[in-house]
Amino acid sequence: MPNTNPDDARALRRRMRSAARLYAVQALYQMEAMGQSLDAVRVEFEDHRLGMEVDGVEFSEAHVDTFRAILEGAVSHQARIDQTTDRALADRWPIKRIDPVLRALFRAAGAEFVAKEAPPKVVIVEYVEVARAFFPEGKEAGFVNAVLDAMAREVQPGAFK
Repeated sequence: MPNTNPDDARALRRRMRSAARLYAVQALYQMEAMGQSLDAVRVEFEDHRLGMEVDGVEFSEAHVDTFRAILEGAVSHQARIDQTTDRALADRWPIKRIDPVLRALFRAAGAEFVAKEAPPKVVIVEYVEVARAFFPEGKEAGFVNAVLDAMAREVQPGAFK
């Protein structure tokens, strides 16, 4: 029997959940940009993108259940998530006017806030990292942190006491 380190297994699960979040943002963006259905995008990502190899670079494997839960939650609760995001945006800048990648990110994170499976502070940190992946040189990470903090406090106020 191989010797498996529990810390290594936990780290792998964390990386796979992080990858699922990044892929979920990409999938939600694609759904909106291309007008594709949840099922079509989910199948495409699960069959072709999660853990794919491009030009010799292997992309991270993702936790499929996390990926699916985020997508399904974002679609099922989109109106509620968008309203929560609108209230969290500074100067009442409506969600429909922000960058579509950020819109997808807020919907993915919002789905996790609604599901209440992961602590909101973990969700915030994870999606700030996703923002950095998409906008490595911009101020978006700070903006994302502030909006997600406000969203989380509205959806799960008890988590911040």
